[in-house]
Amino acid sequence: MTITKEEILKAHHFRHATKEFDPSKTISDDDFDFILETGRLSPSSFSSEPWRFLVIQNEQLLSKIKKISYGAASKLPEASHFVIILSRTSQDMRYDSAYQIEQQSKAVPRERLARHLEIYEEFQRNDFKLLEHERFLTDWGIKQTYIALANMMTSAALMGIDSCPVEGFDIEKMNRLLDEEGLLEDGHFTISVMIAFGYRKKEPGPRIRLPFDDVVKWVK
Repeated sequence: MTITKEEILKAHHFRHATKEFDPSKTISDDDFDFILETGRLSPSSFSSEPWRFLVIQNEQLLSKIKKISYGAASKLPEASHFVIILSRTSQDMRYDSAYQIEQQSKAVPRERLARHLEIYEEFQRNDFKLLEHERFLTDWGIKQTYIALANMMTSAALMGIDSCPVEGFDIEKMNRLLDEEGLLEDGHFTISVMIAFGYRKKEPGPRIRLPFDDVVKWVK
């Protein structure tokens, strides 16, 4: 199955940060599984795959989230589906953590694993200087999750499904809530970003973007 450039651009023009969803419309299970799968298949640095997608369906938890997230307040409960994207913290993002060693052993033959981990350490220690503070490793993991976020939004748009990424929340309060719900696995995860999916209630206004030539510079 092929898709044309025109269809892809049409989806990108269709996609916008939907502020109001139509509560009468629900995304099918098959379509939403497809959206999640495109997130799961997303690329990540050193195959770290730091993400976890929490599809929140518990009404009590959704109510608690709405109370402490001004960004989610206008999306809940009207959105069809609401997802919290978690990222692994520094506990799992260090090159020598049990999680990373397991991940690298899946991607690299055993005879090359030791050398590969040396390269991984060099990257984290000297190239990106991620080992200077544990927050750097956590933030590096969070950066990877935005690749999955973008892929899920684009996949949804290709099917005519709307979405809205949500950063309007207090990280400490949200992490405290998710920890109380037993969803952060004793500090191995932290909240990264949230996203609502559904169908728009009304058409958006005109899109404003910088001109192509202001964004793209050819260096010859």
